[in-house]
Amino acid sequence: MPKPYPSEFRDDVVRVARHREPGVTIEQIAHDFGVHPMTLQKWLQRAKVEDGSAPGQMRSESAEIRELRKRNRLLEQENEVLRRAAAYLSQANLPGKGSTRS
Repeated sequence: MPKPYPSEFRDDVVRVARHREPGVTIEQIAHDFGVHPMTLQKWLQRAKVEDGSAPGQMRSESAEIRELRKRNRLLEQENEVLRRAAAYLSQANLPGKGSTRS
């Protein structure tokens, strides 16, 4: 997989594409910067989402959702451990079931 472009580079290319002179195409700008035209189109669409001028999920929201999902998985694992421990301890405290207490 190709190495991603630095965010500063993407921002510069998007800024140039947004403020291009009439008659200058996205393809020309993409060629000048050495990126594929579809890549530049995706960057422009992402920039519209980040600006709030197009519907979609912003990068900051995506990162927050990833972190929340990770935290949720961890909490579910902890909950499973606690559930098993509670089940084990409740079995150990039953009279006549392996208890050595009189």
